Amino acid sequence: MSRRSRLLLPLALAAAFVLLFDSVVVYPFRLFVVFLHEVGHGVAAVLTGGSVVSIGISPDEGGVCVTRGGIPFLVLNAGYLGSLLFGALFLLLGVRRRNARPVVGAIGVFTVAAALFYVRSWFGFGYTLAAGLLLVLVAARLRPAASEWALAAIGSMSMLYAVADVASDVVFRHPGASDAAALARLTGVPALVWGLLWIGLSLGVLAAVVRRLA
Repeated sequence: MSRRSRLLLPLALAAAFVLLFDSVVVYPFRLFVVFLHEVGHGVAAVLTGGSVVSIGISPDEGGVCVTRGGIPFLVLNAGYLGSLLFGALFLLLGVRRRNARPVVGAIGVFTVAAALFYVRSWFGFGYTLAAGLLLVLVAARLRPAASEWALAAIGSMSMLYAVADVASDVVFRHPGASDAAALARLTGVPALVWGLLWIGLSLGVLAAVVRRLA
């Protein structure tokens, strides 16, 4: 893609996602970001000496990652920040066309493996398996441009949702059973503070990615 296209494609997709956020078109992408959120928890657990027990995803975009061991502070932070960083990584890797197909294929294979080994809810299993197989198909059968679009779509949605989900869960309603509430119980720092910190970091990373793409 040209330099202009590298910037305009994710921006255009982000605008479309905002306008169509509650539509059935965007729904599968929102679910994938929920999956990435839970994967972030799992990756943090494994990297800090723990393990993943199971992942669950529900039709109402709820998610849970049950882990054993690891460092709780890092595991709890890795959900929202993990989906944010996954989104940034996908957008930056998609800058070069030669990266698009192998990256989309790798995401697809990883998603299928996660479905088979860790996803325990029936809805979540069906969704992640289907999403993973679709990504493998896009990488293997379609032109490289399709993989570029897929990376831009997943990356844009993941970065947007990282901000919107924190705001929804922590700022605009009672945090309840959110990651921020769990961190508040662990650290004594109010959930709202964690939510605002995550939003600030998300906006900073978003601005850095836009500058890099430009």
